[in-house]
Amino acid sequence: MSTTEKLVMDHPMDSLLDLVSEAQVGQGVSRIDGPLKVSGQATYTAEYPMDGLLYGYLVSATIGKGKIKTIHDKTALVVHGVVAVITDFKRFLRNPQQGGVNLAPIQGVKEIAYFGQPIALVVAESYEAARAGAAALKVDYERADDGAFDLIKELKNRKPIDWITDKSEISGDPEESLLTADIKVDRVYITPSQNSAAMELHASVAYWEGHDLIIYSSLQMVASCRASLAHALGLNPKHVRLISRFVGGGFGSKLGISSESVAAAIAAKQLKRPVKVVMTRPQVFESTVRRSNTRQRIGLGADANGKIHTIIHNSIVTNLSGELFFEPTALATHFLYQGKNREVKYEMVRMNQVLAGSMRAPGEAVGLLALECAIDELAELVKIDPIELRKLNEPERDPSKDIPFSSRHLIEALETGANHFGWKMRSSIPANRREGQWLIGMGVASAARSNSLKPSEARVTLTPEIKVIVETDMTDIGTGTYTVLAQITADLLGVPLSVIEVRLGDSDFPPSAGSGGSWGASSSGSSVYLACKKIREQLAAQSNIPIEELDLKDGHISSLNGSKSLKELVTKDIVGIGKIDAGKTSKKYTQASFGAHFAEVAVNAVTGEIRVKRMLGIFTAGRILNEKTARSQCYGGMVFGLGAALMENLQHDSRDGRITNHNLAEYHIPTNADVPDIEVILLPETDRLTNPLHAKGIGELGIAGAGAAIANAVYNATGIRVYDYPITLDKLLDRLPSL
Repeated sequence: MSTTEKLVMDHPMDSLLDLVSEAQVGQGVSRIDGPLKVSGQATYTAEYPMDGLLYGYLVSATIGKGKIKTIHDKTALVVHGVVAVITDFKRFLRNPQQGGVNLAPIQGVKEIAYFGQPIALVVAESYEAARAGAAALKVDYERADDGAFDLIKELKNRKPIDWITDKSEISGDPEESLLTADIKVDRVYITPSQNSAAMELHASVAYWEGHDLIIYSSLQMVASCRASLAHALGLNPKHVRLISRFVGGGFGSKLGISSESVAAAIAAKQLKRPVKVVMTRPQVFESTVRRSNTRQRIGLGADANGKIHTIIHNSIVTNLSGELFFEPTALATHFLYQGKNREVKYEMVRMNQVLAGSMRAPGEAVGLLALECAIDELAELVKIDPIELRKLNEPERDPSKDIPFSSRHLIEALETGANHFGWKMRSSIPANRREGQWLIGMGVASAARSNSLKPSEARVTLTPEIKVIVETDMTDIGTGTYTVLAQITADLLGVPLSVIEVRLGDSDFPPSAGSGGSWGASSSGSSVYLACKKIREQLAAQSNIPIEELDLKDGHISSLNGSKSLKELVTKDIVGIGKIDAGKTSKKYTQASFGAHFAEVAVNAVTGEIRVKRMLGIFTAGRILNEKTARSQCYGGMVFGLGAALMENLQHDSRDGRITNHNLAEYHIPTNADVPDIEVILLPETDRLTNPLHAKGIGELGIAGAGAAIANAVYNATGIRVYDYPITLDKLLDRLPSL
């Protein structure tokens, strides 16, 4: 018997998890998929064995803008082992589709919009032959002479972004109030393009069974990717099965389908054999997505005591022509601090560079690099401690929407972190603390990340053998989804983790929100919660037990009248389906996770070398579903912040837009030697307005503000403020204080 529980979050609600004793939820349970991964038994996309498998190698454009005149197929076909050159100009994607949009773009690939754009696929009996054929393929181009490759030159062509009005804001008279403020900061911060640099390369393996496409691909959002892949290929989605059981990192780069998915499907159809396409690392850099570079103007106006009355956060971002995505840098600015005069505006510069899209914590990751450094500068001008300034400007309600917060514990995070980190040891005078040649400084920044609940569905089956099967197309991109969903199920059905099988990442399963936006665990977990709730209700009905008296524990069902084992009661499969969606609570309350970052750095007074000595993150994100995986996500986010502050910089050649550091040797990200001792403290919190779990997103909270804490620490160590990220030693050398 199968029943469905549907819930739209319109009111605060209690959680059944509060009734469970000896709960799994909240504990630091090790990943149930961990043994598979460390033993090499977790099969990733590129590892699926298939009979008759062919290998595809993408060919990339070698001009920055123009048209394809001729692709000389024979130059590749003469290479031993090459069987085909695929050049479907109607179906090839110019660039990836962003997750959450149902339709992927279909563009004439003869038009070249950026250097590295995929234009053909060479297919061969071996990977080596495909690669050799791709290298031999001759392509004639017609180059355009009006390419937009130099941002400084293109700034004059920027246009206002007016297609998503809820991201903009204007209230009061911000320019006038800033001009007349007792104390003000008015600065421009520059952040470069960045790449997600996920460990697993983008990959797809495709084959056909009649009219049905089966494709293994490394993707974060199965349901929306299935829809967009079907549209790109001109198929009904019911004829597409997409499988993504294990994903080796994504960070936003795998939210939507990329060109290798479409190419593999087209080639497999034409050649009637399975085709595998795995991007090279340079191709991932050149033809998936980047985080947009930004130019952000931050204006803060305050009275003599530091009370902020004006906040301006206006940004210039970039993307390809025709694309709607933009980096929403001011997401947290809307609600982080008080101020009656407010302005948030965005402008777009169209560039011939690879697509700009979502990268971990889009908006807050780079927006707080600017805002939180400006807050630090304002605190110095007011002659007040940076933490005290933040506390002074804590809003009681969302200052932009004039609605309450569902919960907010930013001050508690700041105070807890200050005590734990030893903030009182910080010198308020920059460049005042030395250890030999090293200048020592401390910095702080607030963390904030908007929380949301997305439509999600799950199916849970309790079998007569007292096995539990959990099915949803939700993905696990390294965040611990397999484990968290098993914990929720174990608590609600009163069974051990050992009898639970979690099945993820298959479009044959009920559609979920997918992994992205820090909504994955809360949304998919809520649908599993509701599915288990329906099973509980069926068990209660079968046992003639009032649902409020039902107690499930250790494989037994109990009430005031006694106890019975589930094996006695369950004679056939009991199925529960749960469906969740956001409702009125998402509109009546501002929902966000909050925290505070602390960093201590050492800067060499001779060389300008920066070493991060230690980092501390204090976070509040509702109910923590798994202490170990949540903490791990925070560690990863803080390392992301370190990279953004000190080293990450995706560099484009201003002559043709090509990426000049398109590999992990020259695109610098933090390694073990760069990462200091990191500590994370998760403060207890529940939020009855978010979802049945009372949880909030935490995966991207760790990056939000982390880089700003490091930048503020560099200033405290040296007395040098850098407004152009990353902060590299060449930006410090000529201004360092003498020994």
